[in-house]
Amino acid sequence: MSRIFWVRHGPTHAKAMVGWSDLPADLTDRNRLDRLADFLPRDAPVISSDLVRATGTADAIARDRLRLPHDPDLREMHFGAWELKRHHEIEDQAHARAFWETPGDLAPPGGESWNALSARVDRAVNRIFSQYPESDIIAVAHFGVILTQLQKALGLTTYETFSFKIDNLSVTELHRGETDWHAKRINHLP
Repeated sequence: MSRIFWVRHGPTHAKAMVGWSDLPADLTDRNRLDRLADFLPRDAPVISSDLVRATGTADAIARDRLRLPHDPDLREMHFGAWELKRHHEIEDQAHARAFWETPGDLAPPGGESWNALSARVDRAVNRIFSQYPESDIIAVAHFGVILTQLQKALGLTTYETFSFKIDNLSVTELHRGETDWHAKRINHLP
């Protein structure tokens, strides 16, 4: 059985939708980062999104673990024209409500739908485990990315999945069985 330890990157302190904007994470809480690094399996390779908030977090917790190349397919959802906006700043509020209330194929203008994000992350996970089939993996990524995999593991609708909270520097541990994924820990703060 393989396990993937999804770690949400450190906080950016942004108060808006942050998708592909390359904002750094606040990694000043060394005690928390050390607890996180101690909690994770010592022999698991570390991979991350290619956005600096994820790469910085991954580097901070990697220690002597194998550091795999950054994977752009582990990026957060692309919010397009809504990037770095607060919900009330979006001009087309009906479109924004529909995007969050009936997630699926609807995308922000110039952005990415939930289904497109899920397919992109699934490709990355399949690629990672085809290269490391018997390994545990530590993957440092983003809120939406982790939710796509949690949805699959729990068999939830997207709307149900949006009710989960995934804190910065938390661990969501998923186990791969013979045919599917199962959630072991969700939003665990070491």
